[in-house]
Amino acid sequence: LTFGMITEPKNICLEIEASLVRSGLYSEDSNDNGTGPTWRISPEPYHLTAEEIRFFHDLGGHLLKFYTVLNQFYLDSAKGKLPPWFAEYLDAGKPQELVNCSRMKRFRGDLPGIIRPDLMVTEKGFSVTELDSVPGGFGLTARLMTLYSEGRGSIVGAGKEGIPGAFYQMAESLAGHKGCSVVIVVSDEAGDYRREMADLAGHLKDRGLPVFTVHPKEVIFREEGLFIKDAGREVRIDVLYRFFELFDLKNIPKAELMMYSNKKGRVKTTPPYKPHLEEKLAFALFRHPALIPRWKKELGDETFAVLSHLIPDTWILDSRKIPPHGVIPGLHLRGKQVQDWKELIPLTQKERELVIKPSGFSPESWGSRGVVVGHDVSGEVWSQTLEESLERFPKQPSILQAFHKGRRVRTRYWSTSTESMKEMDARVRLTPYYFIVNGAARLAGILATLCPHDKKKIHGMSDAILVPCASEKK
Repeated sequence: LTFGMITEPKNICLEIEASLVRSGLYSEDSNDNGTGPTWRISPEPYHLTAEEIRFFHDLGGHLLKFYTVLNQFYLDSAKGKLPPWFAEYLDAGKPQELVNCSRMKRFRGDLPGIIRPDLMVTEKGFSVTELDSVPGGFGLTARLMTLYSEGRGSIVGAGKEGIPGAFYQMAESLAGHKGCSVVIVVSDEAGDYRREMADLAGHLKDRGLPVFTVHPKEVIFREEGLFIKDAGREVRIDVLYRFFELFDLKNIPKAELMMYSNKKGRVKTTPPYKPHLEEKLAFALFRHPALIPRWKKELGDETFAVLSHLIPDTWILDSRKIPPHGVIPGLHLRGKQVQDWKELIPLTQKERELVIKPSGFSPESWGSRGVVVGHDVSGEVWSQTLEESLERFPKQPSILQAFHKGRRVRTRYWSTSTESMKEMDARVRLTPYYFIVNGAARLAGILATLCPHDKKKIHGMSDAILVPCASEKK
């Protein structure tokens, strides 16, 4: 469709909605359990300044360095070249088989093929609340970029074939040859993303590229490799895109066989089977005062400075007793340094501008499920969450993170209930998608999620607006 000639906001929204519904990526009714999700549709993308766009292009390289150093520090710690507690924190609660796999020499340098940070837009710039190496949303973002590029500004990342092209080039880079067959394996746990992954694969398949989306049951195991069936013939999998979480392996059909083929080198898998690269507590390790000189040396001054500005203060909720002369570094309360987590229980609502969240290896770590924002809940809920998080350590680590309030912006959307354009005060989360191609991070698109300003947790809820980012109008 070409929307370039359509100028009325209402009609733009209706055309975008109709196209998304036809793609199976959107439901016209928020109560419809069948076709897809729903959100509010805006007639324009979210605009970024030229300086902000340059920042996002540069950010990918800094984040790739972070993953590279995190991975190296983990391996060094496991070998005794760094304090053992670095690896111990990252391995906490993980099954030994996964830990062993993550330390195999064959996979030593393997990093995620896609990096997606979550950035809050604040009054002082940006704050990276977490990193996701098994991200959803890039299939949907690819479709939105296509729809909003029609006469509504220059969409960030739309060049070089956008997200679909970057995804396939990432896979080719991993496979080490052109024309590789790529299979996106989507688990039941990640089933909400199946349609968007199928849409992405369909787009690439229409271009003659062997890309498929399947359920784990559809993977065929043979000693020589993994296969799928397509139009009655068997296709060998060169690259398996693992769209399932490592905590969920026991519930995934043929998970052991897929992992076995990966270990034997018969299929390339991304993200790699490395749970230490999917831990939110990595931010706490970055902030640990004993490690700061090492981080600065390995990252370099520029990357260290950028990340120090972006990563909020983060602590691991470690319930082990602190000695009388010890303190929790960087955590202050009423003019004194905190020595015991229990000191945080009686905090007032204003003092509770803190977030507690599961660190990673847990079903609660998906989609903000386990996130508790301190000043958004009662004192009783805050106390219970803190105490339960401490009790679960080390089997299920949680982190405490400083809350950064999002800047309020004004936006508009089409209201299906009133059949009119409405305005909304919102807070914004930006999620850029970086694809690792030949050792470099390529920005291929940025999704903006605009939620009502009174919502503390910003994610793809039904009353949010989801749009791609574009360059600011001149």
